[in-house]
Amino acid sequence: MSRMSIVDKTLGNLRWDVALPSLLAGFLVLLAPATLVAQPQCESLDPAVAQLLQAMSNNAQQASYSGVVTLQRGSDMQIMELSHSVSNGQASEELVRLTGQDARVERSGHPTGCMHPGHQLLRAANVLNGSFCGLASVYKFRVQPGDRIADRESVRLRVEPRDMYRFGHVLELDQDTALILKSSTFAADQRVLEQFQFASLSMRPGEPNDAVIAHEASHPHPHESAHLRTGVSWELAWLPDGFMATDAAPPESQRKSYTDGLASFSVFLEPLSAAIKPGEGVERQGSTVAYTRGVLLQRRPVLITVLGEIPTNTARMLADSVRLR
Repeated sequence: MSRMSIVDKTLGNLRWDVALPSLLAGFLVLLAPATLVAQPQCESLDPAVAQLLQAMSNNAQQASYSGVVTLQRGSDMQIMELSHSVSNGQASEELVRLTGQDARVERSGHPTGCMHPGHQLLRAANVLNGSFCGLASVYKFRVQPGDRIADRESVRLRVEPRDMYRFGHVLELDQDTALILKSSTFAADQRVLEQFQFASLSMRPGEPNDAVIAHEASHPHPHESAHLRTGVSWELAWLPDGFMATDAAPPESQRKSYTDGLASFSVFLEPLSAAIKPGEGVERQGSTVAYTRGVLLQRRPVLITVLGEIPTNTARMLADSVRLR
């Protein structure tokens, strides 16, 4: 594999496989089950916020809708057509780019009853007698009146990070369904890094939802094939508070992914045949960063890549924390 193989591959899919699907599914780029991580302290959460978070998580998969959406990153504006449908307990999604280079993404056959780690974090507001361990320990929430978006009334949810390891968000949620009508991601200096918004939206009747989770997601890790194994066992010695693994990746897997319920990132480790010159590479598209660095770990040359919706310094610290077992 070439030095830039992982970076080229991940950057090529940056808009479609990471940023957009995560926004459209309520920021849930999640693959398989994990256990909720206990936080050192539990913060009180306004019941109205708890209800919004749970409704956002539930309805992201349960609702059927279609519409035109825009994605703004700096001076770059993309317009897309989105369709999300639910039938016989299976969710399907189609995304077609209407501007620039033609592109289409289709996802189908996903059970709507799966319980992913991000869903666990978003829906944990009903535990601990009203206290909320998880998102409320790393974010502050405020509910405000929202704007009219795509001819629908919204409720505004401000999400402010409690530390420097993640971004802030402003979510405009549909009053009736809690579907995300508009989302803005902010840097620490309050610059808008990325903004997603429905320009038009048509809701269709969804299937009955008894609010009972049928099963926990148990999808296999997507990089199980032998040629995507590193041949070495590795781990992260540090994670920002509130993040948990999204899947049960084997120790020698080339990729490990994490989420705090709103943001997500993946760390890749690629063995190299020879050491490369010291240095780092950074590329950012909106709220998504790709950070790469070649290092020696126990005298083994490897390329570390961090890809996700996190600040550059967080990505740098994650790369610093990679250790061979």
